[in-house]
Formats: sequence, structure tokens, C-alpha cells
Amino acid sequence: MIARKLSAGAADLMAELMEAGHFSGLEMLPELLAEHAPGAGMRDILVYLVDLQQENLHLLPYPEDQPLGPCELRVDGTLAGKAFQQLQVLPKTGEDGRPEWWWAPLLDGTERLGVMRVSVDQETEWTQADIRCLASTVALLVASKSAHSDTYARLVRTRAMSVTAEMQWNLMPPLSFANDEVVIAAALEPAYDISGDAFDYGLAGDTLHLAMYDAMGHDASAGLTATLAVAACRSHRHQGKDLASTVEAIEDVLMEEFGTDERFATAVLANLDVPSGLLTWINCGHHPPVLIRDGHWVATLDCRPSHPLGLYLGLPLVTCQEQLQPGDRVLLYTDGITEARNEHGQEFGLPRFVDFVIRSAMDALPVQETLRRLIRNVLTYHDQRMEDDATVMLVEWHGPRHPTRERPSLLP
Repeated sequence: MIARKLSAGAADLMAELMEAGHFSGLEMLPELLAEHAPGAGMRDILVYLVDLQQENLHLLPYPEDQPLGPCELRVDGTLAGKAFQQLQVLPKTGEDGRPEWWWAPLLDGTERLGVMRVSVDQETEWTQADIRCLASTVALLVASKSAHSDTYARLVRTRAMSVTAEMQWNLMPPLSFANDEVVIAAALEPAYDISGDAFDYGLAGDTLHLAMYDAMGHDASAGLTATLAVAACRSHRHQGKDLASTVEAIEDVLMEEFGTDERFATAVLANLDVPSGLLTWINCGHHPPVLIRDGHWVATLDCRPSHPLGLYLGLPLVTCQEQLQPGDRVLLYTDGITEARNEHGQEFGLPRFVDFVIRSAMDALPVQETLRRLIRNVLTYHDQRMEDDATVMLVEWHGPRHPTRERPSLLP
């Protein structure tokens, strides 16, 4: 971790915000910033939260007597959006060449929540470090309040959400996670009407658990199938069960609930041994993962598939392994990504999908931004209408932890 020196006023500000935040809802955050920030030489702070599809940034409402900025900003084509995309603190300069204000990304870990705009009374050697730390504090407060805030849900949604999508979004983990050794990012559409797709991950010591599900159908029952599969998987992995036992447990739960041939889900369940990079997985009738290495699609991780979860056809469970190399990227996805068709009936296709990820890596984009742009690309290809759920999870392994290796450049 890189130590950053803060001004005394900024350090006091962070402490005051964290203390005051214990008994404040999300709606009180602008008022807290307006009250405490001037003491640290910061003012006119605006908090923008990104919507569910990461297209626009929406202003968190401020008290009536406070100055306002635009209520909505685009992620693409604005300085605020650039700070969000590239995870950088960026100045908005005036005619004299000096910063009028700064934009900083709001990050909960590596989960991008939005951006913050802040002006400073006087620029010093500590300014950027102070702004980064304030943005981190604001992000922590937003993250801690969002789970029980209807204000947050209303602000980050641009239209009504289906009941099934409501269930799915509350089921899945954050869209991104990172530590020194591994990075995960995920994306899914149609955001407001997903039904049978789900992804999951969890870290237990040195083992990273990964899963991708695609349940049959596009209705509430499909969502229930995926929900039961994820819940059964988590229940057993929390007990330390191996992959094969977990797959069998999911099968039993779905059979008990739906019976034979009623409801099923294809899936890939995998474990990554984080220190060594050894990937172990079982394929349950799903599309095989793709391995990208050194900017090339080097392999489709084929593994003799068993039957989809819930069909109980008696096919054997085959466990396969692949030794990753530092920098390798593994893509797990559902067919809604590759089978999306344009107005001429042409599929988006696996080669186009993989090529997009490879080219984005060459542009040195953060993993989260790669997937945001991928989903935008798929939606454009499909004329903004998805007939099937499209979900992708990208896992990047950086190699074993080493004291001399630099931290991945995901954070500013």
C-alpha cells in the first residue's frame, strides 16, 4: 500500500465525516460535506452516483440553499465521466490555467459508485492526496448507506425494474473486486429486466470461488432457478465443500423444488488457487471459458461437460485444471453475449467478443471499464434491445503476491 501524506485539516475532516456518518442517512451526506469540508479548505462538493447501466452520473440532491451543478452528466464525453472511466483525479482548469474544481472517482474497493466534484481554497502539495482520501471516505459512506436507502435505488435507476431483476440484483455480489493478485469484473444486461442469468464469486483464504449460471427461460421461474442455484452453491462452499459436492448439492435443491425436466440451469463452477494461479472447474452444460494470454486468445477451456443443473441425467462430473500465467484473463459468459443479433440477423459472435476484450486490454483500460464498454457495444449491435440475458465475468490473475511487485494499476 502506498502511504499518502494528508494535510492536518483533511485528516480531521475524514474523522469528522466518519463519526457523523454513523447516525446519518444517505440524504444527509451533502449536508455533512457542506458543514465539515470548509474547515479543511474544501467547498462546493457535489456527489454524483452512476446509474445501473453506467451511462449517466446523477447528482445526489443537496439542501436548497446550497449551490447546484448539473443534475445529470454523461459518462461518455465529459470530464467527470473520464475521471469515472479511468479512475483518475482530474482538474477542471479555468482561463488562467488553474483548477476551478477537481473530479475524483468514488470507489468502494474497485466498485465504481460515481464521482465527486470539489473545489479547494488553495492548492498545496497535499491537494490531490486530500481529494483522493475525501473521495474514499465519501464512497465508504455511500456504500454503507445504499443497501437500506430507497433514495439511492431511485437515483441510480432510470426506469422501472422487473420483480425478477430486483431479486437478481440483490442476490449478486458487487460488479468488481480486486486485491494484489486477482481482479474480477462483471456486467449484465438487460439491467432492468434480467431473469435467468447470475454470476457469483467469493474469496476464502487463498481460494477464489467463481460461478456463472444461465437458467432456462426468461420469467420469474428462471430467476428463482438461478437464485436457488446461487444460494445452494454459497451454502456448501461456506462449509468448505469441494466443487463436485457443491454441484451435486445444487442439483438436489433444484430437483427437490422443480422435479425432473421442469427447470434447469447451465453453469460453470470454478476455484482459483490465488497464490499459484491453478484454475479448477466443472462445466455443467455451459459455454466453456476463454483464456486470453499476452493479448491473444490462446485457448477455449474445454472440459467434458456434465448435464445442466436440475436435469439429473446421470452424466459424470469431470473436474479440469489449467495453470494460469501472470497477466492471464479468463472470460466466463452466457450465450446472450455471443448470440445477440443485429437487425440483419447476424450474431455478435464469440470472436468479436474476445477481440473486443483483447483490444481494450491493449488500450490499458481498467477491467471494469473494459466490460462497461463491451456491454455498450453489444447493446449498440443489438439496437439497444436484448432478447436474452447477456452476462460476462472477467477474471485477471496478476501472479503470486510479491513484496517487490507493484500493485495493479486499478486505483488512482
